[in-house]
Order: sequence, then structure tokens, then C-alpha cells
Amino acid sequence: MLKKICAWGRAIGSALVLTGVVLSSPNVLAQDKLVVGAYPSNPPWETHTPDGKYVGFEVDVVNEVGKRLNLKVEFVPLDFQPLFAAVSSSRIDLAISSISITPERLKSLAFTQPYYDADAGVGTRLNSPVKKVADFKGRTVGYISGTTGEAWVKANETSMGFSTKSYKTLEDMVLDLNAERIDAALSDVPTLQYTFAKMKGLVVSDSMPSELRYGLMMRKNHPLLGKINAAISAMKKDGTMAAIHKKYFGVDASSSSSTLKEFPIPH
Repeated sequence: MLKKICAWGRAIGSALVLTGVVLSSPNVLAQDKLVVGAYPSNPPWETHTPDGKYVGFEVDVVNEVGKRLNLKVEFVPLDFQPLFAAVSSSRIDLAISSISITPERLKSLAFTQPYYDADAGVGTRLNSPVKKVADFKGRTVGYISGTTGEAWVKANETSMGFSTKSYKTLEDMVLDLNAERIDAALSDVPTLQYTFAKMKGLVVSDSMPSELRYGLMMRKNHPLLGKINAAISAMKKDGTMAAIHKKYFGVDASSSSSTLKEFPIPH
């Protein structure tokens, strides 16, 4: 009996020592990095360069957030549509790619406060008879799958009498526009302007003002949502966000824009 008691005591003691080691060691579940999903061909927001780096407006935003929260930022290349499933399944912590905050998306996902006001643009060829949205009848309009552009064409293609073509990447859509395989391309104005600046014969011929804004997309109840939102507020206060805007667009952000104004977490 004495031997059994001693053995039992040693087992309890070992367990307590092991527990002590576990409790006193760093929390292995503590987050030390941000895994960021990014559509890799979406200038000026994010671009995966040939040397393996990520550059762009939103890349600078998340890198600065990581710096302020003392978190390493790791980028994962994904097409636009898979970003949503990757966030929902916790494969990634957040997604960037000029993602608009919409009531429908807020039903299942979370966003930080916005940092850019987004108007949709109509990209066309300089010699095209299609100059504005009213000219879409009988034409073929391209859009990127999963974007708010898709929602717009689905809502209007029948009543306005145009056909559509879906793309996974901006690059493929613009190449088809240039090759006259589509008559117009829908995307946000700055993205089209940035892309067309490097090409001849393409222009943003019309825009569709909206109340849409871009934010960092995260899963519901992500433990870092509040801290990341606070970091964005601090970046707006100290001029960092304004400097990023000036760097990529060459002009100062409007004082009334979401680039400079602070917002709560949208619901």
C-alpha cells in the first residue's frame, strides 16, 4: 500500500510540474502573425512582383497595421472569389483586394472601418461607340466574378439589354477589352485608371457614383478585429493613411473621405 501511495504521489507531482511548465511557458496559441489573403494582380491596391514581394496601397496599410500590433504579416495569393471562403474558414486572418463593405457581406463576415471611397468605373476603348452606361444596350460588358460589379450587371443586364462576360482576373478582362472581345469593363475607377495609364487606347469613359467603401475583411468575432480597427484610426490621426494615399494616387485625399475620417466597426 505504501508503494502505491508513493507511486501515486510521484505521478501527481509530475503532473503538477508538467502543468507548471505549460502554464509558465509562452502561450502557444497566441497570435504572432497576420495571414493576409490578397488577389495578386490588382494594382494599385496589391501586386505580387516577380521578385516575390507584395506592393500596393492595401499592402502598405496591412504592413503598417502589423508593425503597430507587433505582428509579422504573411501574404497568401488567392483569386478574388476564394478570398471569402478563406476568411470564413479561418485559413487567413483577413483579406485585401479593394473589397467593398456591403450589407450582404456583413451578414456573414466582418470588416474594419473603411479607408477608401469606391466609385465604379466603365472602361472602354478610345474608338468605341460605348462611352457610358447608357450605351450598353446590345453590347458585351465584362466584370470580375464576386465583385460588386457582378451584382450590378446581374441586376441590370435584362432590363438594359446587354450581355455579360465573367473574369477571374482584371488582367484577363482588360486584355479582352483591348482585343475587342468585350465592349466595356467594370471595375473601380482608380484601378482602371492605374491599369490604363500603362496601356494605349483604353480609357475610363464613365463612372457610377456609389456609397461603397473598402475595408479589411475578416471573419466574425476575430479576436484582432478591434485592435486592427484601432490601428487604422491611429493611422488616420497621425497622417500615415494620408501619406499612403498620396504615394499611390499622387494627390491628397479629401478631408471628407473615408481615407481620413474615422469610423466605427461597421455592422
